[in-house]
Amino acid sequence: MTRVLLTAAFLLLAACGAAAQQRPLTTEDPETIGEGRILLEAGLDYAREAEYPVSGLEGQLFRFPLIGVSFGISSIAEIQIDGGLYNRLNISERNEAPLSSMVTATGDSTSSVEDIVIGTKVRLVPEGVSHPAIGFRFATRLPNASNESGIGLDTTDFFASLLFGKTVRSIRVVGNGGLGILADPTRGDRQNDVLTYGVSLARAITDAAELVGEINGWLDVRNGDPPPGTDSRGIFRVGSRYTIGGWRGDVSLFFGLTSNDPAVGFGAGFTYVFNAFSVP
Repeated sequence: MTRVLLTAAFLLLAACGAAAQQRPLTTEDPETIGEGRILLEAGLDYAREAEYPVSGLEGQLFRFPLIGVSFGISSIAEIQIDGGLYNRLNISERNEAPLSSMVTATGDSTSSVEDIVIGTKVRLVPEGVSHPAIGFRFATRLPNASNESGIGLDTTDFFASLLFGKTVRSIRVVGNGGLGILADPTRGDRQNDVLTYGVSLARAITDAAELVGEINGWLDVRNGDPPPGTDSRGIFRVGSRYTIGGWRGDVSLFFGLTSNDPAVGFGAGFTYVFNAFSVP
């Protein structure tokens, strides 16, 4: 299954413009939204066979609304805040796991909020004829989702990535690579350093419509077994976007690339960008 998805992803890369990256992609574009502008995102997704190896829960996950806000604090920098208000897992299996005894949900479902991610992105080098744009992003994921719900980990994680982006005719190709520092949810004195990655593209079909795709995740490079919940993860996503003025709608399908990722899912949402303030 993984081999088929990877093959499909790279065929899409070979076949398939956007500036700053927006839904449904999570691979970050080095271009920012622009000075004094605000980007608002909202959406939902549904995933089948979502697994939580720390709590031992497995089931169908619904998340709504997923919310993102970005503030253009200069022509080359933005602040990002992402999160969600309601995650509901319809439980299909309960397994023995490191923190399964802490789960307080006793029925066939559980719910919690989404962890909030606060980040900053800076464009370091503008795109040129012969070279890509280069940027840097660092972000912190806060422990808003509780481990008692079985959905959260109650850990604080840190991510830092270099961002690359280049437009060739109607194709925008973006790449990310960096480091993630993931806390061990079962111990307070241990962490796992993972390599983060992302490759995405957006192919303009018309002035308003795009086809998009990406592979995004992280790789565990630790010798031996990683701390629970910090093992390798990856998602292959394919979708489309349609823009009208400052509004953009999106739909997507996604597939997990590891045994701990959801088997399959879909998402939909919108993005709105507008001029909001003047930067002194």
